[in-house]
Amino acid sequence: MLEQQQEKQLSKWISLILRHSPEQYGIVLDEDAACPISELVQVIGQERKWSFVTEEHIRYVVARSDKQRFEIIDNRIRARYGHSRPAIHYEPSQPPEMLYHGTSVQAWAVIEQEGLRPMGRRYVHLSEKTDFAELAGKRKGKLVLLKINTTAEGAEDILFYNAGHGVWLCDRIPAQCISKVSS
Repeated sequence: MLEQQQEKQLSKWISLILRHSPEQYGIVLDEDAACPISELVQVIGQERKWSFVTEEHIRYVVARSDKQRFEIIDNRIRARYGHSRPAIHYEPSQPPEMLYHGTSVQAWAVIEQEGLRPMGRRYVHLSEKTDFAELAGKRKGKLVLLKINTTAEGAEDILFYNAGHGVWLCDRIPAQCISKVSS
């Protein structure tokens, strides 16, 4: 359907549009940060390189996303997480006792002292499984896998949000709730 490189590039472009700058492309997201797939296809198809893209291509990319970045409900698409601006609302949920976060050696030096913060994103991203955290952390350099104790002292006032597919979001994680699993 799509070559592997095309699939990766299209996924990145969909991420850019839905997570960071929909208005730049004339996309208006609803209160759930979703838009009709047909609008996304129209915007993407305006680019000569992507003029062949159909709704089937978008659905293919969504289905094959290793990180399950996107969600389609009733012919509407949204990014599940990773937004750089407040665009999506989640209901608070009770997380598992342990969650994971992948980061780099350089970032660990700061996290160990200050805890986890969202940096340029809306939320801190956590995972139920180590493989997903490792996948995210490896992009940043030498991997440091962190374990987050969601029941530790200091975590009682944190609101956690389930973004689906094992991804959890929160505003911050204090340093005392974090331990290093490996490097």
